[in-house]
Amino acid sequence: MPATRALPTEEAVDLIQLTRTLAARELAPRVADAEADGAFPRDVFRTLGRSGLLGLPFAEEHGGAGQPYEVYLQVVEEIAAVWASVAVGISVHALSCFPLARFGTEEQRAKWLPEMLGGELLGAYCLSEPHAGSDPAAMLTRAVRDGDEYVLNGAKAWTTHGGYADFYTVMARTSDDRARGISCFLVPADTPGLGVDPPERKMGLTGSATATVRLDDVRVPVERLIGQEGQGLKIALASLDCGRLGIAAVATGLGQGALDHAVRYARERETFGKPIIEHQGLAFVLADMGAATESARAMALAAARLKDAGLPFTREASIAKLVATDNAMKVTTDAVQVLGGYGYTRDFPVERYMREAKVMQIFEGTNQIQRMIISRALDRNEGGALTALGKE
Repeated sequence: MPATRALPTEEAVDLIQLTRTLAARELAPRVADAEADGAFPRDVFRTLGRSGLLGLPFAEEHGGAGQPYEVYLQVVEEIAAVWASVAVGISVHALSCFPLARFGTEEQRAKWLPEMLGGELLGAYCLSEPHAGSDPAAMLTRAVRDGDEYVLNGAKAWTTHGGYADFYTVMARTSDDRARGISCFLVPADTPGLGVDPPERKMGLTGSATATVRLDDVRVPVERLIGQEGQGLKIALASLDCGRLGIAAVATGLGQGALDHAVRYARERETFGKPIIEHQGLAFVLADMGAATESARAMALAAARLKDAGLPFTREASIAKLVATDNAMKVTTDAVQVLGGYGYTRDFPVERYMREAKVMQIFEGTNQIQRMIISRALDRNEGGALTALGKE
């Protein structure tokens, strides 16, 4: 764990302590077996919800905790250091709630958000399709208005919590306009015609279910349209900005967990008469791992503070996601190297951390997509020194 956290309030300090206690008591004893068996820990999300940890960045009047993203991300990081699949689930649940919280009507929020944020309902976010991952505007899933309902048909790939979620936030095409032809719907899991394929067989995050969701003449009342018809791509992109911060926090926590294990092992393992942490070659590897993890944390929190201040943060969210996930891949790989042959066995968790880190460079927008977002922002001089000084 990081030696020091700069938290804005005493309440935030208490939240971090609560998170560490829950992680040690509820998560740590179960993670190895659950990941080995590919068992989805649905009950854990109820526990986290009832403890107030699923609704941290949402308004108190709708069942949230009203915490800034700066605090929410540090809670996610603490959980990721113990169980990355659960931390990813928290981030995805927040992602699935965001469109309703940000773009829904007051009546919609009052009706559905409290139960969603309380842990009784678990969410999933349906944007990607088998042929439309990095390019969501190419989606083919359709929603056709029929009286007081929309009829949805299509397939959504790579859906976290697919088959376990209680509701799905679904993006579907309502017209052929590429940019303004997508709309957002809140679809209950028990809606007739909604089906889920068997879960994907993944390299890592095996305790997190990922599956294709199929929509076959799924009828959704008009009241479950979130925002305006045609506003879905805007909603999706705004949601992804927040989701990328969540994944940056997960990756940072994963790197911290790998670093902690590597340091502990390096203190205990001896060669040539002294702990291996005292050998400069390995000590420098650990130092680089620590620097990478701190850098990731700093980038995520810098972007979160912009969001909390109501300032643009799209570019910074992409930087945070890019830096944190690339660093997590390097740190977890180095952790395996520090442990040597033991690191390559399943007797130690670092091999799992390494497998889990890889997908973080892929989901919520591949890191190649993040580089495109960052470079385009630079081309527009967003976030540059001249812009900051108010000059053209």
